[in-house]
Amino acid sequence: MVLKNSLLVVSDMDKSVEFYKKVLGLRVIADFGANKTLTGGLCLQTLESWEELIGVKEITFSGKSSEIYFEENDFDAFAKRLENFDIVYVHPVKEHSWGQRAVRFYDPDGHVIEVGENLKAVCRRFLDSGMTPEQAAERMDVPIKFVNSCMR
Repeated sequence: MVLKNSLLVVSDMDKSVEFYKKVLGLRVIADFGANKTLTGGLCLQTLESWEELIGVKEITFSGKSSEIYFEENDFDAFAKRLENFDIVYVHPVKEHSWGQRAVRFYDPDGHVIEVGENLKAVCRRFLDSGMTPEQAAERMDVPIKFVNSCMR
């Protein structure tokens, strides 16, 4: 069994493609009309075609029980760039207990998007601040083997 893609149902394909292109830098790599595949494996499906596919007309948006998760190597630059867009935030940038910074916001249909700081960048940030590898592993709640791999 292999997970191939995640799919989001969207009410306006053009608006959604533009959002993912401008805000997250994704590109369309396959266009099947009612379904588009973006870089990274994210698929967008039109509401009308989705209703037909599953035989249901009561599709709801803005659920908060799942998210699409991305990691960013240059998190500070990304967070700054978000200020250029009319983003509705779930929460602003915050640092989680394990040290990773993240921001969550909604796409045009209310799907939750998380962009987190790359975990290797978190590890390097801690090591650069003077933490020992053991301290970084404890702070991040990761095995020392992970921290050692970040040092290479």
